[in-house]
Amino acid sequence: MAELREEDAEQLHQEDANIKDTERDIENKMLADSEACEQMPIHEASTNPVKMEDKNGQTSSTVISERHVSIQTTLEGLEGLVDLNGAGRKSCPLCPEEKFKACYSHKLRRHLQNLHWKVYVEFEGQKMCICHLPCRQLKSSLGSDQAQGRLVAHYHCVVCSVTIARKTDMISHLKRHINKGETEASYSGSSDVPFEDPASSSVPGGQAYEIMKELGTNVQLLPNHTTPQKTDTYFSRKMKTNRQLVFCSLAVLAEDRNPLECLDAFGATGIMGLQWAKHLHNSVKVTINDINEACVKMIKENCHLNHIRVEGNRTGRQLDGAGDADSPIASVEVVKMDANVIMHLRPFDYIHLDPFGTAVNYLDAAFRNVRNLGIVSVTSTDAGSLYSKSLNVTLRHYGCQIVRTEYYRELAARMVLASVARAAARCNKGIEVLLAVALEHFVLVVVRVLRGPTQADESAKKLRQLLHCQWCEERVFLKPGSMVEENLYRQLPCQCHGSMPGKTAVELGPLWAGPLFNTGFLRRMLVAAVQHNMEDIQPLVKTLICEADCTTLKPFPVPGYSALSNQVECGVVIKTLQKVEEADTSDQSGKRKTTGEESGNVLKKIKADTSLEHPAFYYSIHRHSIRGMNMPKLNKFLQYLTEAGFRVSRTHFDPTGVRTDATLAQFKEVLTKYSVPTYSSAPQSSAAGSDRRQTL
Repeated sequence: MAELREEDAEQLHQEDANIKDTERDIENKMLADSEACEQMPIHEASTNPVKMEDKNGQTSSTVISERHVSIQTTLEGLEGLVDLNGAGRKSCPLCPEEKFKACYSHKLRRHLQNLHWKVYVEFEGQKMCICHLPCRQLKSSLGSDQAQGRLVAHYHCVVCSVTIARKTDMISHLKRHINKGETEASYSGSSDVPFEDPASSSVPGGQAYEIMKELGTNVQLLPNHTTPQKTDTYFSRKMKTNRQLVFCSLAVLAEDRNPLECLDAFGATGIMGLQWAKHLHNSVKVTINDINEACVKMIKENCHLNHIRVEGNRTGRQLDGAGDADSPIASVEVVKMDANVIMHLRPFDYIHLDPFGTAVNYLDAAFRNVRNLGIVSVTSTDAGSLYSKSLNVTLRHYGCQIVRTEYYRELAARMVLASVARAAARCNKGIEVLLAVALEHFVLVVVRVLRGPTQADESAKKLRQLLHCQWCEERVFLKPGSMVEENLYRQLPCQCHGSMPGKTAVELGPLWAGPLFNTGFLRRMLVAAVQHNMEDIQPLVKTLICEADCTTLKPFPVPGYSALSNQVECGVVIKTLQKVEEADTSDQSGKRKTTGEESGNVLKKIKADTSLEHPAFYYSIHRHSIRGMNMPKLNKFLQYLTEAGFRVSRTHFDPTGVRTDATLAQFKEVLTKYSVPTYSSAPQSSAAGSDRRQTL
């Protein structure tokens, strides 16, 4: 027995020596790898370029991102990082040696389960386990000795690969990704499509491409695609709603004209034009333009990535051949030209302007050659000047005097429409507003072009000044006419000027005083959104339809769909649409039945009823609440206003806003009538008071 114990002790001693030698080799290798990673850029360290050979024997580099080892899908995957079935002591793959020393398999398995796996954060099937490796950057304010000796436990984000210390902060970080529409993991963006050699392109060598998919369209992005100051191929996931609204407006116009020549004047990555070509096919002839050479090359690469032929491209990488799996599904024209130049040279049926910032510099060129009854959509992202933060910039770009109001988003939309109407009038064209949307990051207006000086004069008459009371925020458009009125305060429904000292109102504008929506066009946009499975914007379009008609209860008939149930959308009850199979259009008697296709043809001819235009502007229920009173719920308040005989609807500009034809005094009267007083006294004192009253 003593000899066996000595042999076991010698064997354990030999195993410990072998483990120490192995750990020493691993530490030396990790130290060399860390020194190499410090010398190379961050984006190069996080990705590995893989060489691929094509049929001609030429090699092309494809960059494939790799996820962090702390991100796993199952516990078996986490335990698979270490061979737990082998003999000897093993180190934890997520802890440094000084925090957790090497141990045997049974203890290491408990360590992985209880420390790392037990506190994971899950996101779409991926579990982000806590990591103790020295991969989190400390603040530079700490001393060098302290920074080297301190290790911070953290999580690695599955979407953007950022490191966050607390679990609650990581959950909030993931919620922000979901709100922005960023739900795909950053490491899942590998591609089998060969790219051009970075050395031969204007893109700096060694930069990693990220593949992003939206609406069935793949585009490759650079690591700094979210920073416009550092990249030419700018891309924002926050603008997904804007791209889908523009797509639906183009799909509606494509039903009336075939083929349709459309222009994306500022292509950047080309995702918007690629979505048009990929889903509308031969109905549109897409032209994507950009003045930057790097953007043009990126657009062509994205065309090949989506199997779309580039017209005029005769290079060897052009996808050709009919009948094979790689045959092009559509074709686009990619142009490198200034936006003003191409719009002056060529006519288009549909023009979309989406520069970085204001679009006023391109409006004259857009209306110069656009065809009659064509559509011009303008996206403005200069939120500082639109939302009354830089008043001097607003005056320079839009020629408007504005102040910060409760209805600032609608004010921004009417200000952009005023600039569009003036630009169209200079070209002897008028406009019909089809859509105006103002959200957090952008203002989108879609107008139909009407040729002729008569139409231009009619549009110019809808530009008016706005009188705004700074005390109660009541507002009214000034009456048209050139005669000077003695007292403009008489046009305001409020009596603030008589009860308050000094001047109480300001004159804003000029602004667009006409309607902001076309109900018939919005209904057709809803049809396009349903047909192309755009579920994200369907609630928004339904809200716009209710807002255009100024109503809270509205059915939405869609051709080929039947209303079978009710659903609450944006706080109001509407009829939902469920698809049914196409039935035979003729019965036994030979008479033709009314089909969804026929109703769709009738729907194309529907125009907005000008006699029932929606009221201008809206009131915020929280802005005008009464102190010491509990106001009713918003949906109940809408019902009370309807019972009082006013037109009322929700608005997309403000979730707490109410669009109504009632004046502010009438609005407050109904709000006060149905508000309940708030009792601030304690329950005991109120009970004692009630007992005292009963005694008396």
